[in-house]
Amino acid sequence: MKLAAQKIETDILIIGGGTAGCYAALTIAERQAEVTVLIAEKANIKRSGCLAAGVNALNAYIVPGQTPESYLEYVKNDAEGLIREDLVLSMAARLNQVTKKVEELGLVIQKDNNGEYVARGNRNIKINGENIKTILADAVTQKPNIKVLNRVNITDYIIKEGKIIGAYGFSLDSADFYVISAKSVICATGGAAGLYRPNNPGLSRHKMWYSPFNTGAGYAMGIRAGAEMTTFEMRFIALRCKDTIAPTGTIAQGVGAQQINSLGEEYEKNYGSPKTCNRLYSTVMENKNGKGPCYLNTVGITANQESELFKAYLNMAPAQTLRWFENGCGPAEADVEIEGTEPYIVGGHTASGYWVDTRRASTIPGLYAAGDVAGGCPQKYVTGCFAEGEIAALSALEYIEEKTNEWPSNAEVEESKASIDNYLSGEQGIYNIEDVEDAMQKVMDDYAGGISSGYTYNLPKLKVARERIDELIKLSNSLKAKDLHELMSIYEVIDRLYVCKVLIEHLAARKETRWHSFQENADYPDKDDTNWLKYVNSRFVNGEVNLILRDLVKRDEIYEHTH
Repeated sequence: MKLAAQKIETDILIIGGGTAGCYAALTIAERQAEVTVLIAEKANIKRSGCLAAGVNALNAYIVPGQTPESYLEYVKNDAEGLIREDLVLSMAARLNQVTKKVEELGLVIQKDNNGEYVARGNRNIKINGENIKTILADAVTQKPNIKVLNRVNITDYIIKEGKIIGAYGFSLDSADFYVISAKSVICATGGAAGLYRPNNPGLSRHKMWYSPFNTGAGYAMGIRAGAEMTTFEMRFIALRCKDTIAPTGTIAQGVGAQQINSLGEEYEKNYGSPKTCNRLYSTVMENKNGKGPCYLNTVGITANQESELFKAYLNMAPAQTLRWFENGCGPAEADVEIEGTEPYIVGGHTASGYWVDTRRASTIPGLYAAGDVAGGCPQKYVTGCFAEGEIAALSALEYIEEKTNEWPSNAEVEESKASIDNYLSGEQGIYNIEDVEDAMQKVMDDYAGGISSGYTYNLPKLKVARERIDELIKLSNSLKAKDLHELMSIYEVIDRLYVCKVLIEHLAARKETRWHSFQENADYPDKDDTNWLKYVNSRFVNGEVNLILRDLVKRDEIYEHTH
C-alpha cells in the first residue's frame, strides 16, 4: 500500500479535538466567523480525549470566598514553588467564565436550593458530566467555519524558514496522506500515557488513570521540530482505587475519607503537608515499611453517602461500582484499597510540556499550545484546559492577521510521504510493534523510576535507560504495518520513545528531589531551593537533548520568548 497526497488549506489548524482543542475552535468561530478552522482528530471528537467517558466534577473553579490569586497560591504550594505564575494566574482568571459558557452549551452543573453551584471542597463544583464531550462536539459541528477531520493521525509539523506553516498526517480509513497548510497551528493533543509498565497486565493493561490513546504525539512533534520543552521531570502519578484505577478524590472529598494503613492508622500527616505528591508518597512509604495495604477509610459512612458513591462512579468509572456489587460489599462495609499508577507526562496536572509565553505561544513562531500539552501551569484540570484553549485561540487569531498560507516544496512532501510509505512496505523484521512497546515500558519501569522501584531512580539507572531507549528508537525505524491501524500504532510507539528520551534527560538533570515519588532521585534525596528552584528546559537539536535552565517567572510578568 502507498498513500496518495491530499492538500488542505485552512486559516488555523487545531491538532487534537479534546477539551482544549474544541474550546479553542469555538472561541475562534465566535470571535471571527470568517476565519476557517480545521480540527484534526485521531479518533472522533464526540468521544475522544480525557473527557470521552465524562466527569462528575470540575476540579478548578473559583468558589465563593476564593480568588484567582488564592488559586495561584494553592497551585504554587502544591508544586513546591516551581510553576509559571503568569500562566497559572491568567488561567485562573478565566475559570469561572469558561464554566459559565459550557453550562450555556448544555452542561448540567448541580445547584443547591438557592441556585448556587454545589461545591466539592475549596476549588471544585459538582456536575452531571457524562455527556460533557458530546456537548462540546455538538457545539463545534454547528459552527459553519469549523471543519472536523476525524480519524486522522498527525505525524509532524511543517516548518518553513523557522516557523510552523502546517502539518502532515494520514487517514486511518483510506490511503490518504494529508498536507495541511495553516497560517497558525494550535497543538492540543493531550499528554503521554503508556511510557511505563502499567498496573494491570495483559488485556487489562489499558485500564489506567490517563487516556491510553494520549500517546505524547504533540510533545513528540514539538521535540522533533526543536520546540523548547519544560519540566518533564515533574511526572504525574495518580493515587487510585486498586485494580479498577478509579478516582480516589470522589471518595476522599465526597465523604471525607482519610488514608489509613493496615493497622488502621491515619498516616498522611506523618509525611509532611497534604500535597498531591505526598498523598502518593506516604502510601508508597507505608507499603515499603510493611504497613500495607493502604486504604481510604470508608467503613461507617451512611447509606445515603454509599448510594451517592455508587452513582458517582457509575457516571465516571463504572468498574468501581460494579466491583462493589460483584463483591456484595460496598464502601460502607469495607475500606477501599488504594495504589499508585504508573507515571505519566501530563501538563494538566503537573508542569510538563511546551515552554510557552504568557499568550501560549511556543518557541517556534506560528505554533501555540493549550491544555495538557502546554507546560508551566499545573492543576488546570478541565476548566483550565478550556481557559488555555481560549487564550491560545485569541493569540493565534492575532498572529494570522496579514498572514498568507504557505506550502512545503514538492520534494519535502515526497520525503515525508516516503517515510510513511516505508512502514507500509517490506517484510516485518524480528520485532513487531508490541515487542517494542513492551520493551520500552520495561526499560522505563526498571531504570527510570516506575512502579517496581517505588518510583525511585538514580543516575546509573538512567544511563542504562538512555542507552536502551536510543536502541529502541533505532529499532522502531524497521517496524512494518499491515494496515493503517498498525501504521498509527507505529507512530504512537515512536512518539512515546521520543518523550521517554527527553524525560530521561530531565530526570537526570534535576539534582534534587523536589516532588516525592513524582521525581524521586535517590542520588539527591533532598529538596534544594538554593540551586534548583528553577525550570529545567530542553531542546532537541541534531539528535541530542540540549538542557536549558531558566529562572522563575512571576505573576506580574508578561513573559515573551527572547532566546
